[in-house]
Amino acid sequence: MMHLRNATEADLPAILEIHNDAVRNLDAIWSDKLESLDTRRDWMRERLDAGFPVIVVADEDNGVLGFGSYGPYRPKDGYRFTVDHSVYVAASAQGRGAGKILMAALIERARTGGFHVMVGGIDAGNTVSIKFHAAFGFKEAGRLPQVGAKFGRWLDLVQMALVLDDRERPPAN
Repeated sequence: MMHLRNATEADLPAILEIHNDAVRNLDAIWSDKLESLDTRRDWMRERLDAGFPVIVVADEDNGVLGFGSYGPYRPKDGYRFTVDHSVYVAASAQGRGAGKILMAALIERARTGGFHVMVGGIDAGNTVSIKFHAAFGFKEAGRLPQVGAKFGRWLDLVQMALVLDDRERPPAN
């Protein structure tokens, strides 16, 4: 039985392992550099201090199966109603529903947090992730050719976006 909860510092080793496994083996994170526990701790503190969620799906023994978060899409204040998200699931837990739990929770938190659009940047070759996002209502919003590099090849970026509400105008400042 899986359950969703807010991440704690005690979850950081598992979050780090999931993240670094993706760096080592997948095109999902466009970096060749493994992170340390300190860099993941800094990432989590920055997210939480800014009011953004860091959540995990855990098993019945409270072991972390996956994590998700969102944060600023871009730094300029004109983007303040848009968030960029990430969902990562341990290789051993993929295909069991953890990603769906994480994504649904992030979408709900973004909606209740007053955000208007959620964006995801996905390697164009990752058709599983593209289909996963489409199942949640994300639409392809653009493709950027050869903007990334990993494993000795150029990578294309697919931007997918989900409009979270039907507001015609942003709130007044």
